[in-house]
Amino acid sequence: MFKRSTLSLSIPLLLALTGCDQAPKEPVSDKDVKVVSAAATTLPDKLPTYADTIYTGGDIITIDDAQPSAEAVATKNGKIIAVGKMTDLEKYKNAKTNVVDLAGKTLIPGFVDAHGHVFNVGLQALAANLLPPPDGIGRDINSVIEITKQWHKDFPERSDKAGWIIGFGYDDSQLTEKRHPTADDLDKISTEVPVILIHQSGHLAAVNHKALEVAGVTEKTQDPEGGVFVRKEGTQEPNGTLEENAFYYVLGKVLANLSVEDNENIFKAGMKMYSQFGYTTGQEGRAFPNIMPIMQKVAEEGQAPIDVVAYPDIVIASQTITGPYLSKDYTNNFRIGGAKITIDGSPQGKTAWLSQPYFEPPKGKDGSYVGYPAIPNNDTFKYVDKAFQNNWQILAHANGDAAIDVFLAAIKQAEDKYGKQDRRPVLIHGQTIRPDQINTLKELDIFPSLFPMHTYYWGDWHRDSVLGPERAEFISPTKTVYDKGIKFSSHHDAPVALPDSMRVLSATVNRRSRTGDIIGPAERVSPLVALKAMTIWPAYQHFEENKKGSIEVGKEADFVILSENPLKIDPLKIEKIQIQATINNDKTIYQLDK
Repeated sequence: MFKRSTLSLSIPLLLALTGCDQAPKEPVSDKDVKVVSAAATTLPDKLPTYADTIYTGGDIITIDDAQPSAEAVATKNGKIIAVGKMTDLEKYKNAKTNVVDLAGKTLIPGFVDAHGHVFNVGLQALAANLLPPPDGIGRDINSVIEITKQWHKDFPERSDKAGWIIGFGYDDSQLTEKRHPTADDLDKISTEVPVILIHQSGHLAAVNHKALEVAGVTEKTQDPEGGVFVRKEGTQEPNGTLEENAFYYVLGKVLANLSVEDNENIFKAGMKMYSQFGYTTGQEGRAFPNIMPIMQKVAEEGQAPIDVVAYPDIVIASQTITGPYLSKDYTNNFRIGGAKITIDGSPQGKTAWLSQPYFEPPKGKDGSYVGYPAIPNNDTFKYVDKAFQNNWQILAHANGDAAIDVFLAAIKQAEDKYGKQDRRPVLIHGQTIRPDQINTLKELDIFPSLFPMHTYYWGDWHRDSVLGPERAEFISPTKTVYDKGIKFSSHHDAPVALPDSMRVLSATVNRRSRTGDIIGPAERVSPLVALKAMTIWPAYQHFEENKKGSIEVGKEADFVILSENPLKIDPLKIEKIQIQATINNDKTIYQLDK
């Protein structure tokens, strides 16, 4: 474990001569620092700036191509003031300087969340953990039921407050039965309290009969646009499985029961979990109207330990994309970065919109099934135009290549209308992107935020059921994108998975599935490129590359201390690296228990 201590050193010679025991508040550059000999009788024109903290004693990966590594980093007032050899940084040290001895550990820039849902991560943290191994024990429907029962028994106050029993993370592709739990299954948890189990993708859910009753869903209820209430075979009776907008409709009933305090606790729990995985910047990648004031309130009260950038849903929350928080600068660690649009669903849930049929269609669908859009095509064009008109950065969830086609066309039309500017529209996920679409990304200056972590969690499923071997090999093609000279970011989309930075890094480097197969070996990138895709490039994605993402003078003192150097160890061992500490603006916000 690294050691943090206050120096027990004599005051530097200069201070001894002058009788001064405090550093001046105004920083100066290296060229202004003068050496004073023991015989000096006059003071220099300016005194040196002394560091609050110096980090040294381990590997330092700066992610700065001009200076890839260093022996030490000095900080002052939450900013980096010097990077280099320890002998050169001695001049920044006085009796009040904190020295962090890395004890052989590795210091890197804080991780910047390229795409996730920090608020929903809080909901995940407080709900029953139904994730399959290695993140949980949800192996089959019976275990999912028993886990949820135990959670309800252990935390009755949580379901009492919500009025619902809530579980998060089951995955039909990983369950023994290879199907979703039904309302009949979930009645075993309760017939008196509504139960909702959220799928790991965050795009589907399973509910019991009481939940269907509370939500007012019957055999006469029509499917919403961009969603499906799955029916019992041969009937119109809902079986308890909810897809896309049908799920969001019912989820709204759940969240409506929560108090302001409950929602604040959810947001705080999400930020806490992010910090445990080394993220100093989090993203709320699809903010709804009811949670925007919650996040702002928590920030205003000074209770946001990490920076959070929010992208409200442009379809239902565009009225919240306004005010002082709509800025490229953070206020109380919070800002609004632009808008989010969701064009389709998830490939693992077989709701992503493809141009070619699924390898194996879901039950009840024929061989021509290609998924479906979440919104009409005309709406995508309308809302992208709205973002350009208001100069909002637009993030688009588009997994299937058919959905990507519509987004690219909408960006092209808006760009032709409003002209080229540095808007940095972002393609989120783009998992089934085609080579011709990658060329268009470059032409239109669209930033791809890719999802190679899918190769670990669902690589086998994509190969064997969703896409087939050929398309699965090219899912989230990071190397092809990189070779085209395009910056990209690599994300976790939590709570689709835990915001596990080392899992993201490992998957981007290795593309190894749960069974150990390599899904698309030609799309692997080096550990250094993968680190850039989690630090400096998502900082660029967020218009923050001059403030974050690398260890350089003038940038924020956001760091992560790792148990090992990911550039030196066997790449297959990256996933085992531990987050020792997370530091935001030179303040330790998470430290691994010894």
